[in-house]
Amino acid sequence: LSNVVAFCLDEYYGLAPDQLQSHHRWMREQLFDHVNIPEQQIHIPDGSVPPDQVDAYCRDFERRIEQSGRIDILLLGIGRNGHIGFNEPFTIRNSRTRLCTLDPVTRRGMASDFFGEENVPTQAITMGLGTLLEARKVLLLALGEHKSSIIRETAEGPLTDRVPASLLQDHNDATIIVDAAAAKDLTGCATPWLLGNVDWTDSLIKRAVLWLCQQTGKALLKLDDDDFRQHNLHQLLRHHGPAQTIAHRVFRWMMNTIEYHPAGRERQTVLCFSPHPDDDVISMGGTLIRLVEDGHETHIAYMTSGNIAVFDHDAQRVADLVTEYNRLFGIDQERSQAVEKEVADSFVTKKSGQPDTDAVLKIKALIRWSEAKAGAIEVGCREEHLHFLDLPFYRTGTIAKRPIGDEDVAIIRELVERVRPAQVYVAGDLSDPHGTHRMCAEAIFRALNEIERDTGSRPEVLLYRGAWQEYEAHEIEIAVPLSPNDLLKKRQAIFMHESQKDEAL
Repeated sequence: LSNVVAFCLDEYYGLAPDQLQSHHRWMREQLFDHVNIPEQQIHIPDGSVPPDQVDAYCRDFERRIEQSGRIDILLLGIGRNGHIGFNEPFTIRNSRTRLCTLDPVTRRGMASDFFGEENVPTQAITMGLGTLLEARKVLLLALGEHKSSIIRETAEGPLTDRVPASLLQDHNDATIIVDAAAAKDLTGCATPWLLGNVDWTDSLIKRAVLWLCQQTGKALLKLDDDDFRQHNLHQLLRHHGPAQTIAHRVFRWMMNTIEYHPAGRERQTVLCFSPHPDDDVISMGGTLIRLVEDGHETHIAYMTSGNIAVFDHDAQRVADLVTEYNRLFGIDQERSQAVEKEVADSFVTKKSGQPDTDAVLKIKALIRWSEAKAGAIEVGCREEHLHFLDLPFYRTGTIAKRPIGDEDVAIIRELVERVRPAQVYVAGDLSDPHGTHRMCAEAIFRALNEIERDTGSRPEVLLYRGAWQEYEAHEIEIAVPLSPNDLLKKRQAIFMHESQKDEAL
């Protein structure tokens, strides 16, 4: 790569190059420190340029691009609002490298990286749309279900400055690269029958008919032949109709998903893996209630501490509480006062976007631990059946996590072999390749595969969702109905997670 000249698209304004969230630092750690591109051929926008020099710096950055020739290959990501680089909605099409203001949607999306939205910079230096669109070849990469909606708008919607990425439709050589999750809302994936003839499998029939219900606003058993004809489902009607026959068939399939006893009536051991301390009651609180009421030995394994999702003021409050508690009951006041002072001092000296100290992380983990225990007890689980794994991959103190390692897998395997569940529940939010849910699922499946390899058997595995994405109706295999009292109990369990009542970090 010694002949490559590299230009990075953007950088937060006001960040030093070595700051944790700096694109400058990230690009060096992830790429430039590992390849042989000469230093003088690496160009990364400098977010620390003085305000009175920004315009001149941006013009010089643009000049360097021109001197190197037009960009040959441009690799882009995409924001949830359609921004490319930091060219936010309604950016002028012929814009050049400049200082720009970040959209509120963008800043909210980066809040977890900066430990709070208030710490996210309000401005950035970015290549302009005019600069990007002049590239000879453009590759736009999007991964995860959370990008599916904007990918549909980008690829299939109208060209509009409201979605800057949609302007790539006019580019002579632009390619969008997506995984299955990010592609799920594209017509060819979501509604392939609108593009031509399809092989009408049972799965596709169910999906099409439920889609038709949404389009018409009708209940399943009220669909008629005209509904099918008016929504391009002639082929389905011709081969499997009339409408009443198709609707009754799908109705029976959906009714068969309803299961009051998800683990059966005979008593057995079940294990729910909760990636964060609140995923269990948020995503399958009703199922946990039913499992306990059915007499099953119900275990919950909390895989991470969730400590980076606790606000500083909550940690300070707990430190104050413990100090006062110890004073009231005459318990080692000197040590608790020292910890309280250490915590308070760390918040005073803590810079915007800086990770917490070890003491603060421990207090935040303790908050999540107490909330998880209270929520689980609310749905009926016994305290001795709660397992706090605190997997090593999560213990970085930042949003970026280590890869799943053998130590993580070993901890999970030991628990499964000790509890010996007949049924295991795993968070099925697998759409985000870098999310904690996906990483936890990876560790669980590795552990189960090892157990099956060594013993020849493994427990039944069911995936659940709910915290960030729900399953589509046609994807559901088991639906556990809740009574009004069940729903109230689930809500109370969720309310036990008081530190999570505000906007998620």
